[in-house]
Amino acid sequence: MPKTPAVLDRLAAGLGLLILSPALILIAAAILALDGRPILFSQKRMGRGGKLFDLYKFRSMTNGVAGTGVTAAADPRVTRIGRILRRYKLDEFPQLWNVFRGDMRLVGPRPEIPRMVDLQSPVWQGVLTVSPGITDLATLIYRNEEELLAAAADVEHYYRETVLPHKLSLNLRYIEIRNVATDLAIVLLTIRYALLPKQFNAERITKMFLTERPQ
Repeated sequence: MPKTPAVLDRLAAGLGLLILSPALILIAAAILALDGRPILFSQKRMGRGGKLFDLYKFRSMTNGVAGTGVTAAADPRVTRIGRILRRYKLDEFPQLWNVFRGDMRLVGPRPEIPRMVDLQSPVWQGVLTVSPGITDLATLIYRNEEELLAAAADVEHYYRETVLPHKLSLNLRYIEIRNVATDLAIVLLTIRYALLPKQFNAERITKMFLTERPQ
């Protein structure tokens, strides 16, 4: 089955922005009232073919406070409203604009910050052959990534040496199996776990997408 056409992603993102506009305005107003400006957070990420782009999120962390590029649970930089936004993945809504602009797809490997990317690595070269996305197989399996990282002595080292390599292997697996049905399943599961985070089950997702089916 062919992959989802990019034009459908842009249309879906535009429709999503329109439908979600009341929620976007409400979230923006809450951030402004409780934490002030800026409302949005932007960061350079690595896109398809190594091209950099600005990824957008609702700001969920204290502005101007230095820290690592990886966030764990209970990070003191995360604001009160930011905890809610991150728990239900509401901070990701502005990335629909990235999809509408063509920087990203709805489904694809999550884009990393440049210093996490090794352009000389064959693994990274394989991952960067496709456009990044808001969600994907690795995003689903690592939905509770912040809780996992909270147990690490060195959060960034653990992410770089343990979590990221596994994510990359999942990215490559997704690229192998992706099609319209797979993308739709990933989107629906992402929405489900955003609304009902307590139902999250990484083992179930692994069985759904990674278990080899008999020929």
